Amino acid sequence: MVDLNALQTFVVVARTRNFRRAAIELKITPSAISHSMSKLEENLGVRLLHRSTRSVSLSEAGEALLQRLQPALLNIEEAFEDLNGLRQSPRGTLRLNVPRAAAHLVLAPKIAAFHQQYPDITLEIVVSDQLQDIVAEGFDAGIRFGESLQQDMIAIPIGPALQFVACATPRYLKVHGRPEHPQALLEHNCLQFRFPSGALYAWEFVVRKKLLSVVTAGSLISDDFQTLVRAALDDLGICYTYQSYVQHLFESGSLEQVLTDFLPPPERMYLYFPSREHIPAKLRALIDFFKQN
Repeated sequence: MVDLNALQTFVVVARTRNFRRAAIELKITPSAISHSMSKLEENLGVRLLHRSTRSVSLSEAGEALLQRLQPALLNIEEAFEDLNGLRQSPRGTLRLNVPRAAAHLVLAPKIAAFHQQYPDITLEIVVSDQLQDIVAEGFDAGIRFGESLQQDMIAIPIGPALQFVACATPRYLKVHGRPEHPQALLEHNCLQFRFPSGALYAWEFVVRKKLLSVVTAGSLISDDFQTLVRAALDDLGICYTYQSYVQHLFESGSLEQVLTDFLPPPERMYLYFPSREHIPAKLRALIDFFKQN
């Protein structure tokens, strides 16, 4: 009889394509995973994996087994989750894939309170601005802005509405002038944010009740808002970022907000997860928590 744990290990190896990453996720050694996979192949009488020094790929038999296993293991997981729901307190590991802004501004302020309410749930938060397939990567849910969501996902708004603002130091504005219209940014050194896809973030404003995207340019490009804020504090240029990142700098006078009459509407982030009849109790706990908080 095939060991169910070996089948679960195979699914993780198939998803990560790497024994070391699978070992980290499963909290066992790479050698234990290698032994388990060899034993599984021996029991089944077919090669499931092609191994190299750096990665693992699936054989034709491995691909076929994976396609049959994933829904079966999901049904088993949901059966255990049904029992989980009967407990007074849900438990288990809840894996979330979130961008840095969501980790900093939405999740971090609530983690301690969530743990107090649900002490048996372990939150595993993987922070990445790269859009990922949360199903293929084994996440229970993700957090993104609404325009980034796949159509087949269930999405629930969470956290505060987040406002983007443009700002610079008083010294920069004294030397280079204060922009009075979004188009005037074309004459300034604007500190750019780049997505992992390679696209630059277009600065959005509202002019005469219509959304205007300004394609700015400048001497610094980064995929980290905190780096851009630091550069703005050093008088390098104008930064466009989350107000929550810089509100304390407005209050201290270190930075000044510009173009306040053209602010874009604030946006909510969404907790999203695959559309399915059964929502695991641990995920339902997170949904209920954010609805109440």
